[in-house]
Amino acid sequence: MKRVILSVVLMGSSMTASAVAPGGPDCGWGNMVFEGQGGTGTHFVAMTTNGTSGNKTFGMTSGTNGCSTSGKLSYGGDAMVNLSGVLDEFIADSARGEGEALTAVAVSMGIAPADRAIFADAVHNNFDTIFAHADVTAKDVMLSLVEVMKSNPELAKYVS
Repeated sequence: MKRVILSVVLMGSSMTASAVAPGGPDCGWGNMVFEGQGGTGTHFVAMTTNGTSGNKTFGMTSGTNGCSTSGKLSYGGDAMVNLSGVLDEFIADSARGEGEALTAVAVSMGIAPADRAIFADAVHNNFDTIFAHADVTAKDVMLSLVEVMKSNPELAKYVS
């Protein structure tokens, strides 16, 4: 059961992830060759061109190929942890302060084994804050969970 819950959390999180490309949005020969075009196929071929020839790496280190490392990377997707698939189990485990869903969320958030008991206690002790109302959504829970973790000295390193 632990593996099923962890798999659901990780699959949900990987499907919602996206980031601005390293080196900038115009970096690499693939972007140059297919400039102005769109669609999944074109993006896939441009990405393959950039990835297989190493031209993005060269461009970032030399400042050529439309690449730059002066800007900051940003993330425009949803949270990496998607609770929607295990929300009911997570609520029940949070109320108890232990359980498979609670552990799976801790693992998917990258919380070290030594800090998972602290995580479980923080979630349990802040249950009313994290689950503020009966119709709370997974997104609401995640936002509240992050705030609770930011206020905990041992857990803040995982969300800052």
